[in-house]
Amino acid sequence: MYAPERQQEIAQLTGAQGRVAVTDLAHHFSVTPETIRRDLAELDRLGVVSRVHGGAIPRSSLPRLETTVAERSQRHAEQKAAIARAALTWLPAAAPSGRANVILDAGTTTAAFAELIPPREDLTCVTNSVPIAGQLVDLLPGEVVLLGGRVRGMTQATVGDAGVESLRRLRVDVTFLGTDGLTVAHGASTPDSSEAATKRAMAAAGRVVVLLADSSKIGTEHLVQFATLEDIDVLITDDGLRPADRKALSDKGVEVVIA
Repeated sequence: MYAPERQQEIAQLTGAQGRVAVTDLAHHFSVTPETIRRDLAELDRLGVVSRVHGGAIPRSSLPRLETTVAERSQRHAEQKAAIARAALTWLPAAAPSGRANVILDAGTTTAAFAELIPPREDLTCVTNSVPIAGQLVDLLPGEVVLLGGRVRGMTQATVGDAGVESLRRLRVDVTFLGTDGLTVAHGASTPDSSEAATKRAMAAAGRVVVLLADSSKIGTEHLVQFATLEDIDVLITDDGLRPADRKALSDKGVEVVIA
C-alpha cells in the first residue's frame, strides 16, 4: 500500500472511530510506529486530523479555545444583560476624595455592563478593552483610561508588560472581571497567558473583585489560571447555575449573586 492510500484510510478510520492510536494503526497496516507518525504528521499538516498524544482525532473534534468578540456577543445575550444590570449595585460611591475608581476587564459581559454605567463625573474607569473604552468615552463624563500594550485581534484587548506594570501601580475601589471558565479547583481561567497576566494584575489592583460570568462558564477550565476563589469576592451569574456549583463556590467564601 502506498503512503497516500494508507493516509486516506487512516483519515477514514479517524472519522469513524473518533480517535486512533499509533500502535493500533501500526498493527493494522503492518508498518512501524514511526511510519504511522509520519502519516499522522502529514494528515495534521493537511488539516485532516489533529495530532494528540499517542494518536490523532478528527480536526472537527477539537474545541475552539477562543472565539471572537462578535461571536461571543451573540451567546447568552439575555443572561449577560441581566448580569450587567445586577453589577450596577457594585459601582462604588465617591470616596471622601470626591472620586471613585473602577477597572473593567475586556469581554462581552463587561461590555454590556459598561453600556449601563450612569454618567458620573466622579468616576474613573480603567480598562484594557478597546471597544469598552470607546463606549465609555461616549457615555461617561468622567475619566476613561485605556491601558497600553499590544491589541489582541481575537478579544480586542490590550495585553503585555506595559499594561501589567501600570496596573501594579493602581489601587481601585472595584475590579469587574470577565472569565472564560471558573471551577473550585482551578479558579478563574482563560486560554491565553498574556490575557491571564493582565487579568491577574487587575484582580490584585481591586479592593473588591467582582466576577461577571454567565452560568455556561461555571465548571469549565482553561489553560491559564488568573485568580483563585480567594481572590474573588463576588460572582454575578444567571439562574442556570447548578445548585451544587453555587454551594461549592459559596463554601469557598465567594458571594454568589443570581441575576
